[in-house]
Amino acid sequence: MATKSIVNEANEIQLAVDLVNLGARLQLLESETSLSRERLLKIYKELKGVSPPKGMLPFSTDWFVTWQPNIHSSLFMNIFKYLREHAGIDGIHAVVKAYKLYQEQMPTPDGDEPVLSLTRAWTLVRFFEGNMLSFVKCECCGGQFVGHTLDLHDHYACGLCHVPSRAGKTKKQRATEPERLLN
Repeated sequence: MATKSIVNEANEIQLAVDLVNLGARLQLLESETSLSRERLLKIYKELKGVSPPKGMLPFSTDWFVTWQPNIHSSLFMNIFKYLREHAGIDGIHAVVKAYKLYQEQMPTPDGDEPVLSLTRAWTLVRFFEGNMLSFVKCECCGGQFVGHTLDLHDHYACGLCHVPSRAGKTKKQRATEPERLLN
């Protein structure tokens, strides 16, 4: 019995390490592992060299349906859905595997933050489980995209088929735009 307990704790510690390395917030760690808060803090500090960030987790579904986040969220959720249906992976392990596959498809340049963090991906899954968000089919490409469950989706066109006029214009790009025009 003690061996089983030790193996379980080792699995929990490995899960916590994987989650921290992927950028999980402390609240996610507390929710998905049975390790104490003190133990999780020690793991986080040991791996990152700093205390975990404070503050609330994302709680609004609106972020996931804006142009760029919607594309990233939709890619992640389609990977997650595929893993659950075809690989027999469920729960936090499906979130971790889907997030790693998402990162392979959407690598983040060094020094930049990913558009979709692990914590937001985990929150997204919870919003789907709570029926706050669901898939909406694009009438142009047929892809499945994240949308509000109770919204009307007649003639839905995704952000890839119907790109907004200001799409891709980040503050960083707008700040360097005058320099590019002069060169």
